[in-house]
Amino acid sequence: MRRMNRNVETPLRRGRITLWVILTLLGLMLLAAASVAWYVWNGLKPAAAGPTKLVTIAKGSSPFRVAEVLEQEGIIRNAFLFKYYLRYKNEGSQFQAGPYELAPGMEPDAIISKLNSGDIAKEETIHFTIPEGYTVLQIADKLSAEVLVDKQQFLDLAESIEMLAYSAEAALIVPSPEMRHLLEGYMFPETYEMKKESTAKDIMIRMLQEMDRKLAKLPEDWDTVLEQRKLNFHQLLTVASLIEREVVNDQERPIVAGVIYNRLDKGMKLQIDATVQYMLDKPKERLLIKDTEIQGPYNTYLIAGLPPGPISSPSLASIEAALYPQENDYLYYVTKKDGTSDHFFSKTFNEHLKYKKQSEANEKNGGKQR
Repeated sequence: MRRMNRNVETPLRRGRITLWVILTLLGLMLLAAASVAWYVWNGLKPAAAGPTKLVTIAKGSSPFRVAEVLEQEGIIRNAFLFKYYLRYKNEGSQFQAGPYELAPGMEPDAIISKLNSGDIAKEETIHFTIPEGYTVLQIADKLSAEVLVDKQQFLDLAESIEMLAYSAEAALIVPSPEMRHLLEGYMFPETYEMKKESTAKDIMIRMLQEMDRKLAKLPEDWDTVLEQRKLNFHQLLTVASLIEREVVNDQERPIVAGVIYNRLDKGMKLQIDATVQYMLDKPKERLLIKDTEIQGPYNTYLIAGLPPGPISSPSLASIEAALYPQENDYLYYVTKKDGTSDHFFSKTFNEHLKYKKQSEANEKNGGKQR
């Protein structure tokens, strides 16, 4: 009788081996799947909680680049997985650039929602106000006192030819050695809000450009009107600055503008006290006769015509008055000193003298008109 070969596997034995192999492979596959699932779960779960950070998403960033930035900032755990999570969710194409307040510990969907909405962080800002009629020196003093600029650096910039390029109107300035400050009058008086880290140059550029923006509010024909008056913008701004320093009440600005043009047309010296004050290191409450004799290109008691440039930063109301003056026959004006800021206007010198006496009497009477 032939003995059975033990090396020959029976069908039952082969079946058991096959089942073992299948189970082993299945176990390995389940283990691999579990490992992948754990890797994905761990990579996409929120990072350990931490303080809020300011994360900037640059303009034009791809979703993949956004994921890398978020990982670098510690907002997410794994940029690689976050990229494919975005692809799976069909997200990322609507992300908006800007600085965001994000914190480790945020859910991925919360991050995505914030980037889609453009809910950017409000940057820290500074606020400052430049009053109407301020000079370059007064502006520098104010900004320096508020610890926003270095005073000397600001004054140096106000004399820099380079700064002219930042304003359409300032670019037309023809520098003259007689001008006390090159950019006098061109920095618009306004309340400003700027980034906290703004430099003196940034601040000056902003004020120069604000002048251009304000001029855009004037009637469209203002350039034509300027040509008809045979004035350039620098001369117009100079007239406006004189009005600004002389007048408080808006309704009187066009009247005073008419007086200035009337005197210029007749070849009369303007004799405006504010131009003398501008020459002084420290303005006086009341000018003396000897002050009006100070030699200088801005002293309109001595020079004919306009001074070489503005003496302050005028308001838009003063610019409009200089552009559209009231047509009148007045040649003189004097403050009433009656408790208001109004003026007496006169056509003749004798009438002016009468009003001047009235003004002095009002002052002696405690600011009450007799």
